[in-house]
Amino acid sequence: MSDAPDSAAVAADRAAFREFLRDHNLPATSQRLAIADVVLGTDRHLSAEEVATELRARGAAAGTATVYRTLEVLLRSGLVVERDFGEGFKRYEAARGVPHHEHLLCTNCGRVTEFRDERLERMTTLLAEAHDFSRQRHRLVIYGLCGDCRRTARPASASAGR
Repeated sequence: MSDAPDSAAVAADRAAFREFLRDHNLPATSQRLAIADVVLGTDRHLSAEEVATELRARGAAAGTATVYRTLEVLLRSGLVVERDFGEGFKRYEAARGVPHHEHLLCTNCGRVTEFRDERLERMTTLLAEAHDFSRQRHRLVIYGLCGDCRRTARPASASAGR
């Protein structure tokens, strides 16, 4: 998945967020809108710290508490979903009708790669049925090293001889 979603989708999400704020009598502050732009304007899975860093890079600023509060509002709006990859913090991604997908998480650089595989979907249903279980949903995160980190890692045998 690319880092930049369709600009029309981002504009629609931004408008939906403004409407959510209005419907819930919440002010559409410049900080809230800037935070929404960061999260809704990428296909990446961002931590709250990464959102704050991106805000600063864009010349905007918001305190940590404002970032977290706005992320909570975005979650309540349904425009953003929260992901927990067991890193000790949450990551956030735009929901925009993204079909169910799984994640590969590089334990070295933190890169998250999304994937879908219909065989996996069928297998989880078959496994549930085999155990007389009615499956509602599942989550899969595969931890390991991405291709870039694997290629740049020094083989253990090469460094052991030195």
